[in-house]
Formats: sequence, C-alpha cells, structure tokens
Amino acid sequence: MSETLLLVPVRTSRQGTSLNAGKLKEEYQDETSTVELHPDDITRLGLQKGDKIRMLSENSAEAVVTIKAQKGADAIPGLAFMAYGPVSSRFMEADTAGTGMPISKHMPITIEGPLSEDGTVMEVTASLVASDASLATSPLSPEQINLLNKLNATSLKTVQTVWLSGYFAAQSGAGLGSMEFGGTSAGADVSSLPRMTILFGSETGNSEELANELFEKAKANGCNVCLEDMMDYDTSKLENEELMFVIVSTQGEGDPPLTAGKLHGFFKNGEAPQLGNLKYSVLALGDSSYEFYCQTGKDFDGFLENLGATRVLDRVDADLDFEEPAEQWMEDVLEFYADVAEQAGGSVQAAGSTVSKDKSGFSKTNPYFASVSLNINLNGEGSAKETRHIEIELGDSGLSYEPGDALGVYPLNNIAYVEELLAALQMDGNQPVTVSKQTLPLRDAFLHKLDITALSRVNMEKYADLIGSDAIKTLLEKQHSKQFNEYTWGREMIDLVKDYPAGDISAQDFVNVLRKMPARLYSIASSLKAHPGQVHLLVGAVRYTAFEREREGVCSTFLAERIEENQQIAVYVHANKNFSLPDDPDTPIIMVGPGTGLAPFRAFLEERKATNASGENWLFFGDQHQASDFLYADELTKMHEDGLLTHLDLAFSRDQKDKIYVQTRIMEKAKTIYEWFEKGAYFYICGDAERMAHDVHKALIDTVVQEGDKTQHEAEAYIDGLLENRRYQRDVY
Repeated sequence: MSETLLLVPVRTSRQGTSLNAGKLKEEYQDETSTVELHPDDITRLGLQKGDKIRMLSENSAEAVVTIKAQKGADAIPGLAFMAYGPVSSRFMEADTAGTGMPISKHMPITIEGPLSEDGTVMEVTASLVASDASLATSPLSPEQINLLNKLNATSLKTVQTVWLSGYFAAQSGAGLGSMEFGGTSAGADVSSLPRMTILFGSETGNSEELANELFEKAKANGCNVCLEDMMDYDTSKLENEELMFVIVSTQGEGDPPLTAGKLHGFFKNGEAPQLGNLKYSVLALGDSSYEFYCQTGKDFDGFLENLGATRVLDRVDADLDFEEPAEQWMEDVLEFYADVAEQAGGSVQAAGSTVSKDKSGFSKTNPYFASVSLNINLNGEGSAKETRHIEIELGDSGLSYEPGDALGVYPLNNIAYVEELLAALQMDGNQPVTVSKQTLPLRDAFLHKLDITALSRVNMEKYADLIGSDAIKTLLEKQHSKQFNEYTWGREMIDLVKDYPAGDISAQDFVNVLRKMPARLYSIASSLKAHPGQVHLLVGAVRYTAFEREREGVCSTFLAERIEENQQIAVYVHANKNFSLPDDPDTPIIMVGPGTGLAPFRAFLEERKATNASGENWLFFGDQHQASDFLYADELTKMHEDGLLTHLDLAFSRDQKDKIYVQTRIMEKAKTIYEWFEKGAYFYICGDAERMAHDVHKALIDTVVQEGDKTQHEAEAYIDGLLENRRYQRDVY
C-alpha cells in the first residue's frame, strides 16, 4: 500500500548530547532511520509498529526506514517525523527559495509498505482508523464502511446528520436511540448514568472549542453528557446538577466574557442556591501578561465552592499555550466520570477518543507557512500611526475562513532585543537548551520559541524563586499591588533582569521561567469569496518609549518591518463563532470599528457584496485625522456611493477643537439606530476594549433610554436581550 505524506525532520531531545558521540554507533543509526507516523495513518495503511517501509521523493531520493507511532495530543495525521541525520538529509530539496538554505520541512514523500525481507511490498488488509473504531464491530461490509467514511469526510452539517439519522431510522422502521454516532455499543442507554454538564463561557471561541471537544469525547465514550453555553444556561437547573465541568476565559482586566456576564452576575449577586450535591471542576483560560490572570475561572471556582459544591479536580489555569494543560484536564475529567459511572453500576470508556481536526490539517499547533505578497502602509504623510495592509497567500493549504474569524500569526522576536537580553544575562547564545522536547541553541530559542518580552506576575514569581530575590517577592505581595502595577507598566523581561541581576544561573533554568511564544490573533480583513486563496490583515504597528528604552509590539513590528515580500510566516485560522454575520442576508447590520477595528467589517462588507445580501449596512469609523488616517478611504467611499453602505458615519478626533469619537456619532444618530434595532438589526463592535467598547456600550444604553422612553434598568435589559439573541456581538482587545 502506498501513500503520500509530508516529511518533517526534527532535532530530537537526545541529539546534540550523548547520542551524537559516535555517529557510526548502532544507537545513532537507529535514531536517525526511524520515522514516526500518526497512529491513525499506521492503522489505515495496515501497518504495525516496527514494520519496514520505503520512502520515495520527487527528486528520486529513496530510503528504507522503520516506523513507530507518534505520541501526544499534538500528533497530526499526514505528517511523518524523523530525526535529522543522513537519511532525512537525502530528501532535502536543492531549491533554497532565496534563503541560501535547502528546504528541509514539509517535504512531500511517498511511502510504500510494509516491506518483506527481500524489499517487496506485502499485501495488507485495509483497517479502520481509530476515530472509526466504533464501526469495527458493525455488520457493515468494508465497502459500506468506506462509503460512510467518504460521506463523513465531506464535513456534514448538523442538520444533515440529523436528517440522515431520521432517514435510516425510517428505513428500518425503528425509532432513534439515545446513542450518538460513534458512541457506545448499539442499544446502550446512558440515561441511567450520572449526568455531566459541560458549561462554557467564551468570547473569542477558545473555551467553546475546548468544550465541544470534551463533549464529543464524552459522547464517544458513552457518557451521559450535555453541553451548555453560559449565555443560554437556565439557572433553575442548578439545584439538580450532579457533575459540572466549567471552561471559561477571562477578558481584559479580569472581566468575564460577554456571553458569561449574566451568569457571573447571578452568582456574584448571591442569587444562586446552595449546591451541596454538586461535584465540579474548572478549566480557566487566560493570558498571564495581564494582572488578573484567569480571574473569571477563579471566580466561578470560588462561587461553586462557597455554595457547598465539591471540587473533584483542581482548577487548571491555562495560559495562551493552553493545549497541553487543557488536554490533560479533559483526560482527568473523563477518567473521573468513568469511576463515577462504575460506582453507579454502569461503565464507560476511561480514555478520550480522537476528535477530528480542521480538514486542512493546519492548526494552532501545526501552522501553515504562508507567503506575504503585499505589505503597505495605509496612513498618509504626517500621520502619527503606521497601519499596514497585509496580503497573505494561502496556496494549496486548504485553509478557509469566514467573515469574523481571526488569523493567528507566530512572530519572531527582534534579534536586537535577543542580543541585548543575552548580554544582560551574561549568557552564551550558542549553548543548548530544551524547549518543548526540542534541543536548540539559546539564541534560537529566544528568537523563535519563547516569549522574552512580556512581564507578568507568573514569570516574576518564577524568576524570584530562581534567583532567591526577597525584593521581587515583596513586590508580588497582594498588599503591594499598586507598586506591582506601577513597576510592570511599560517594562519588559529585560528590565527585570537588569534591575534584579540573575547571577550564576543556568540558561535552561532561565528558559523554564518563560512561556512559549504565543500566536497573536488578528481579525481577518477580507472575504474569501472576494479574494480566493488570500487572507488580508489590518495591523497597527506598536512603538513607544518607556524608561529610556524604545519599546515595540513583538508581532505588529515583525509584520510591519521585519518581513519582506514573499517571506513565509507561520499562520493558522482561528474560528470565532461569536462574531459572525446574521444567517438571514436581509438583516440590517450596524458596525462600529475605529482604527484597526475596521478589519472585520471590511470582510463583512465584501462578503455581503459577494453574496448579493440585501440587508442594509451601516458603518461607524473613526481615527485621528481624515487626511492621513482614513483607512481604506477609497473602498469605503465607493461602497457608500454604490449603495452597499447605506450609512457611513466618520469621527476624526483631532480635526477640530472638540474631540469627536464614534460614540459621539452614535448619540447623534440615536433615533435611527433605535429604529434599526426595532426592525431586527445586529450591532457589532471591534477594537479597543478598555475605553472605546465601554463608551459605545454606554452610548447604546443611553440611546435606548432616550429613544425607547425606558428607564436605565429597562434599557440595560433591552441591551441584554440583544446579547442573548446574538444581535450584539463584540470582538474587542
């Protein structure tokens, strides 16, 4: 059997140390002539661990290697990993793509196997992949199973799967059972098992994505499980809950996601009943560079504990690189439920099942290396800003996106800052360190792998413990929060190292203080229908001076000044279900997006034009000066002239004595805005969360008070109703 995969040579944690001592030794030869495949690929191809296979490339390279299975949650089907060495070097391409280095990643190879002792390919029987294991004991023939797999690979919508379920049930004359496709054995009844509720609160989609993943795994394992969005949760059900697993993010300075605000207030205001029969655990998502890291998750953990609920698993606080701790927490949840089910006289699988990933194969943990084809400054002469329009080619990646989604970008740190940090630490940049099981020089780790700028309570605590600094520990004490905030504002890791010298510490110990380089999310500024094969970004370069040092945003300046045309950058699509166009194309929409907050609304407008949507469109845009800061001025003006934009209201704050902002324009048009609300309009905000979004929210309430003849409380309830009906959506940062 043959298959085409992508070969990814890597440096293993054993290379560069003892394993390289004697490269003719059998141990080294074994390490560098073994290829790791995803377990699903091994099963699907009828292979087994230890089989010999032949690898072939387009440039006629050939090698016989031994296979073994990839381990860990980050394993990706379709990729073949092997250690750098004489075998992997055969497959490197001569083309350097202008870099001076041969292409040595994601190289297409064909594999043949398993091989017999004489090198011929043996015949094997096709097997079901792990994700289809529930079909293995079915009465279906292999041909019928293949047809089902092909149908499932077309990404069926929920309504389509429900229709198919009903169709086959009608064909057989049987009613629909309680199990889901891919669940426990036919006829299994999970209603007698304790019910598990997965409750999530999400703004950018991470919590929702994890909640859905846990839900699918729990279903596949045969659990009695339900999935609840905090926005829609009926609090009257609380007293009857048995098991609750909460996944929630934190926004800005400790605030709950917009969708979780109402439930958070319900608990905070003391309206919740005692919950002595409830068992629970919390997965909290956050960003450790903010002072109130994972605060909303901590709040819900405390709310439930204070109401008498029993915490059965410790709360997990997960940073931007949340994948590994989240995966472990989910495994612990499923194992706990298996024990509970057994005590109740039932049984479920304890291990999590495989959940399908993006069909492109590219994701946050396996980004696509895309070329930048255009990178221009949209600001005019005399502007105090630099806002880049960036066009990125998606090639044959298979990546797709919807208006409202974001693009994750992995930046490189500025080499000048890297060298300055190495000098402050008095460390040799060539010494080896290990990051995520990969061994590489310290300089490369600083440049490519680690967040070496952000200063947070988390990494300051680690650094204080590492160097034994009582002064830093005192600064971190709760009663000194004002001094902590004053110190961390505008400072970076290098300032901490200079103010509190590390002394004689190892490079590896310092690396362990830092978090991995997080991707930055940028609202996509294009419609795929209008720009096939491309994704556009609108990025404001961040630069400022603080404490006599020039500072810069790591990713914004990477995109603005440190990449060249056709250079490749690591990207992935981040779906945002909480920020999307109405399903009904006739629905009017109001968009508020000053500055780079305009990005998703350019995508919205392009999408509505491409789909001939008839709904009215109203845009509020603002910046400092119309002459130099009117982003996409020609495009928006033409959209307005052509009637695509029903209304275009502009607010340029510095063009007159009294500053005018988008919220000023909103109050000027309060009567018409309320009329649009009354006929079903959706309202969107994108941009600054700290000031703009807060002021616009207040303007909305004032609009409803003024034009709807309502009290303050009634107006707030009116806006809450828009939120609950998904007619008020925000993408703020």
